[in-house]
Amino acid sequence: MVSIAKKRLSPEESRSVALEAARQILIEMGPQAVTLKAVAARIDRTHANLLHHFGSAAGLQKALAAYLAETVCDTIAAKMTGSPPGERNVREIVDLAFDAFDSGGAGALSTWMAATGNDDALDPIIGAIHRLIDGMTPDAHEKRLMHEDTLALVLMAMGDAQLGGPMAEALGLPRDTARALATELITGRITAFWAEQGGKAES
Repeated sequence: MVSIAKKRLSPEESRSVALEAARQILIEMGPQAVTLKAVAARIDRTHANLLHHFGSAAGLQKALAAYLAETVCDTIAAKMTGSPPGERNVREIVDLAFDAFDSGGAGALSTWMAATGNDDALDPIIGAIHRLIDGMTPDAHEKRLMHEDTLALVLMAMGDAQLGGPMAEALGLPRDTARALATELITGRITAFWAEQGGKAES
């Protein structure tokens, strides 16, 4: 159980504590274990308290998906703003995304939410990614490239989280093959984009 004294927390603090507990439950026991009752027990709060913040188990799961996505997007944004486009470590960004969907539980959570009728399961993740990309560049062409690359990366990361291990083993490939392919794809597209932009600037 998360050690939290019974003190008065602000609504933001209470929500943050609950989401962190939900993240721990997700990683430890899987998405089916992320319930209002489980989170309330983990942080020594009442079911009614959690119901007030999230409305339902589905609301809690959607908030958790947003929390996971915003956390990894903030990390990626920090990595990207720390270096110019030509010097960014694409594999590092790929690993962050793959880890979020695999060991971070976002892939399992999204799949579980969709399977249990929460059809907008990916909305929080997509929203966080949109905010990340839209804040990175004002250039419409570069933004479209980043949207396309993000689509490919998220689909590959989700697929790898669900089936990557068994498929790589069945095909006799290293476990990180999908990550290497994602890195190769995105690096190649970025290189081609900037070569095209350079050609336009010279003409």
